[in-house]
Amino acid sequence: MTFQIGFLLFPNLTQLDFTGPLQVLHRLPGSQCHIVAASLDPVPSDCGLSLVPTVTFETCPQLDLICVPGGFGIDQAMADPTLMDFLKTQAKGAQYITSVCTGALVLGAAGLLQGKRATTHWAYHDLLTDVGAIPVVARVVRDGNIITGGGVTAGIDFGLTVVAELAGEEVARRIQLGVEYDPSPPFQSGHPSVAEPQTNSALTAFYAGRVAACGEALAVVLRQQG
Repeated sequence: MTFQIGFLLFPNLTQLDFTGPLQVLHRLPGSQCHIVAASLDPVPSDCGLSLVPTVTFETCPQLDLICVPGGFGIDQAMADPTLMDFLKTQAKGAQYITSVCTGALVLGAAGLLQGKRATTHWAYHDLLTDVGAIPVVARVVRDGNIITGGGVTAGIDFGLTVVAELAGEEVARRIQLGVEYDPSPPFQSGHPSVAEPQTNSALTAFYAGRVAACGEALAVVLRQQG
């Protein structure tokens, strides 16, 4: 049986949250990847690149793994009842429920992270407690059938972790070599734990308003759910 993988798209998502793990997971033997959205119209990302869905909510098959990317568009995604109903319905039959970056908050808003260990982008970590999750500082966190990836680039680590889970470590190693994933960043500033104080301060200030707005949007969704 073909292993069905689906990425849930919405306007203003962070494209690398989606394309990073897609580049890895489409190489998983015996799998088929679906790009899912409300319609087949191109979905604008946060960087000017529009993404073309392959199936709609109505035509998407039951997925074995569903992945929700993040991005500034999650506020509207969480407030979209059609999208959230699709996610909840698919989650009931999926073997794995997953996310990258702030997509974890969409899972949480759908009630899928209650009591689960999870991670997300470092700036939004504290919001995980609002959805009943247990925040863990890590690139990838697994709790049962829930697998969450950290911010943006962690989606590649997430994808390789999923491949190792499904097809074994050797297959994952081959895919890693095939995509030449051998990170050696020019600066040690990829996480607050290693970044310089002035860099931390600048980025924390940059995200402050965005995180507050996301928290407010999440609170509205949770209140509506009762």
